[in-house]
Amino acid sequence: MRLIHAAALALTLCAAGIGCKKDVGASSSTGDIVIGEFASMTGGTASFGTSSHNGLLLAIDQANNAGGVLGRKIKLVTADDRSDVNEAVTAVQKLINSDGAVAIIGEVASKRSLAGGAICQRYKIPMLSPASTNPAVTVEDGKVKPWVFRICFTDDFQGSADGKFAGDKGWKRVAVLTDVDEDYSKGLSKFFKLAFAPHGEIIADESYRNSDRDFQSQLTRIAEKHPDAIYIPGYYTELKLIATQAASIGLKVPLFGGDGWDSPETVASDATQGDFYSDHYSGDDPAPRVQEFIKTFQARFGEKPGAMAVLGYDAGEVLIDAIKRAGKADPAAIRDALAATKDYPGVSGSITIDANHNARKSLVMLEIKDHAARLVKTYTPDEVEK
Repeated sequence: MRLIHAAALALTLCAAGIGCKKDVGASSSTGDIVIGEFASMTGGTASFGTSSHNGLLLAIDQANNAGGVLGRKIKLVTADDRSDVNEAVTAVQKLINSDGAVAIIGEVASKRSLAGGAICQRYKIPMLSPASTNPAVTVEDGKVKPWVFRICFTDDFQGSADGKFAGDKGWKRVAVLTDVDEDYSKGLSKFFKLAFAPHGEIIADESYRNSDRDFQSQLTRIAEKHPDAIYIPGYYTELKLIATQAASIGLKVPLFGGDGWDSPETVASDATQGDFYSDHYSGDDPAPRVQEFIKTFQARFGEKPGAMAVLGYDAGEVLIDAIKRAGKADPAAIRDALAATKDYPGVSGSITIDANHNARKSLVMLEIKDHAARLVKTYTPDEVEK
């Protein structure tokens, strides 16, 4: 009986994409080219996942309508990780082992990209993240992860740009409120403090956990220090609560943060009007490619695209371009082509993958005004690093 149960268990695990030793990602010259995507389609950061997914879907549909890639159609298989790290691992295992993906798109959240990227590393399947900004996603302990790439800037640049922006605004006394459960938030906080140091003083350094819903104790302590502004390098899910509670205790100073704020929920809130955040693109950009994308996306999905939709679209296009240049739907060839990506004209800017598998790109600062995100300033890498 034990042998029968063990065999049954092995079959069950294999069907779920766990523990199988088959030849994953095997190159084929016929049939659809399968691209996998793991995303937070539900859960706490569902706005990220659905937005990025819609952008990716648009890129793939456009490619298929134009004849496909290498004479074949692209098949997108999306796995919902429910905004959970463990689910992300299971999702990527399924996409590789059961669905036969030759490349993976995802995730937006860095913690889940770290988890899913480890699976891609194990099975030697290339992964391209649209928006995970933690430096460790592609480089850890000084070593580049050969199978993991991203098309966005990283938190060392973003946090430094946020610090420079605070200095440019003339803020001398800044409070910081960090989500200690998220590597993303801790990373931004670290680099922001370093960059802001020449400009002013961190007069309060508070923290919270992403399960928290009451922030009044931290906000009250911050209010007692009379800051010029408060840096909140977290996600929109907690930001909207923090902003509302800050207003409720009369703490009326500018709040500002990073691209984790990017969500329709952020700009729709009355409590965030007049606040600022850094992001990957601005809808105010007059460039024809940007405005054409906005028009096409809005016609398809009935809403204006946020940065996550733009990055999902760019990730899809960069991956499709890499498959074309690889000349075959082979994971190793696709990986090599991704690494060689140079000056790709993305909606979010020109994309070149550097030696660390990151994209060196500019960043925009946006102000939430009249329930819209308005462009305030653009920071280039050269400007921030000097």
